[in-house]
This record gives sequence, C-alpha cells and structure tokens, in this order.
Amino acid sequence: MLLIRQLVFPVHRTVPWPAIGAAGATGLLLAALTRTGEPAERLSLYLLRAAILAFAVGLAFLLDDPARHTTSTVPTPRPVRIALRTALAVPAAAAWWTVALLLVPPGVRPPVGDLTLEAGAAFAAAVAGGAVAVRFGELTRPGLRVATGLLTTSVLGLLFWPGRWALFVPVEDERWAAAHERWGLVLGGAVIVGAVCAIEPLRRRIRL
Repeated sequence: MLLIRQLVFPVHRTVPWPAIGAAGATGLLLAALTRTGEPAERLSLYLLRAAILAFAVGLAFLLDDPARHTTSTVPTPRPVRIALRTALAVPAAAAWWTVALLLVPPGVRPPVGDLTLEAGAAFAAAVAGGAVAVRFGELTRPGLRVATGLLTTSVLGLLFWPGRWALFVPVEDERWAAAHERWGLVLGGAVIVGAVCAIEPLRRRIRL
C-alpha cells in the first residue's frame, strides 16, 4: 500500500492530461449546444453521445507512456501501473460526465442512468483498446491509433450495425431497454479485455 501511495504522484505526472483535457473540452462544447434554441430530446441525445465519444477519444491516450520501455524492468508490475493510471482518470471522467449532464436542460435531458451506462461502456472500451495496443505492440504512444480505431468503429457501427442488435437507438424506440442490456455487455467485455491485457506477457526463454 505504501508503494502505491509513493507511485501516485509520479504516475500522475506521466498521464497525458492535455490530450484528455482537450477531448473533454470538445465534449462539453457539444453538450452545451443543447442550450442553444429549443432542441428536442432526440437532438440532445445525439449531442450527448457525440460528447461521450469525444471524451472517450481522449481516454484512448491514457496509456501513452514515452518511458514505457525503460520502466518495463521496474519492480512494479504493469497491471499496477495501468490500474493507477485508470484510477487517476476515473474521478476526472466522473466530474466531466456530471458537468456534461448539467449542461443539458432538464426538460430535454435523456434518461441519466441509461446514458451513464453508455458513457461508462465507451470510456472502458477506450482504455481497453489502449491496454490491447500495449499488450500486443511496442509503441510507446498507441493513443492515436486507438483513437482512430474507436472513431472508425463508431462510424461503421452506426452505418452497418444490424438493427436487431442496435445500440444507438432513440429514447422512444421500443428497443431502448434491450439496447442498454447490450451496453451492459459492452461494458463488462471491455473491463474483462482491459484486465486481461494489462497482464505482462510471458517472455519466451532463449534456447541455447
């Protein structure tokens, strides 16, 4: 426990806060658009989803670490380092989401609980994507590729995702409840993938 406390400040300094902050500011601007004119609830839903995606893109950079290869031999294992980075980002993400929701007028605000599930799934998927890139690649800054993949997947999902498994449905759609059951599966799957990929790979023994 003492070791973790000693690591908090050094890990905090390595987190790419500028990228996360820029993405968060973009997301809040999108959420603030719900206050212009008289937006319908459906438009507010789309703007909030766009804000979620913007912040998730920022979280895709969470595991960027220029010193990655020099810290691979330190006594602190990779799962602890990744867990610390994630733990530092959680309060920031929670605060950001609270502000984003408050920016939406109450009269057109979509169901908070269901949208929070969507946000959690998107944020977890972004961090899990970073964990996958770190686990199976050698890049010290995989964030750009992860963010590009996240954006591409979102666009392709909107265009080609089968309707019977729809995720992005309007509030009045009868598939709303079923869609959020699937969002729960996305969240659980992202957490599992992220946890598994946080483990250090087994190094092959050198054959003599």
